[in-house]
Amino acid sequence: MRNDPQVIDLVIRARKGDRSAWDALVDRYSPLIWSICRRYQLDRTDTEDVGQAIWLRLVEQLDNLREPAALPGWLATTTQRECYRTKRARCRLVTGVQMPEAENLPNEQFLAAEDELLMAERHAALREAFADLSPGCQQLIALLAADPPLPYAEISARLGIPVGSIGPTRRRCLDKLHSHPAIAALIEGDAANAEGAA
Repeated sequence: MRNDPQVIDLVIRARKGDRSAWDALVDRYSPLIWSICRRYQLDRTDTEDVGQAIWLRLVEQLDNLREPAALPGWLATTTQRECYRTKRARCRLVTGVQMPEAENLPNEQFLAAEDELLMAERHAALREAFADLSPGCQQLIALLAADPPLPYAEISARLGIPVGSIGPTRRRCLDKLHSHPAIAALIEGDAANAEGAA
């Protein structure tokens, strides 16, 4: 796991009672928790219950977390186990069939946590970088990413810019995204991981 200075700082500040640091941790890692719950196909109520249980458990365990950088992995593993317990309880309630305890499952069933964590980190970095773009760049990228895709003529009309300037403006906006510190840190981390694997 990469030692993300921002995560380490947020954990240390949250331990000291900094509410804004706690809120930033919740904003940053809630998508990770929700995505794991989706993978376990939990309904909305169970997903909310799991989320509340995870954040409550973190409040109780934050001071015991030896390595602040390990927080994302701790959240992913704890969420998977809580999702499994929730599914187990629901299965027992509906069918009366007993499933094994989460702690007794082979580690292979928890290996996907790393992928979930990397995806959540990428989404958080992208949201942070996108929020720092100018409103014009945000609007252009949002329109270019629309599903179904919008014709350039419609984008031009909505933004009041010539069709011929959409491509160059998009390039400048994407360059700004690419050079944002949050995205640059991800790119450097990915490059370091690739070198380590080679």
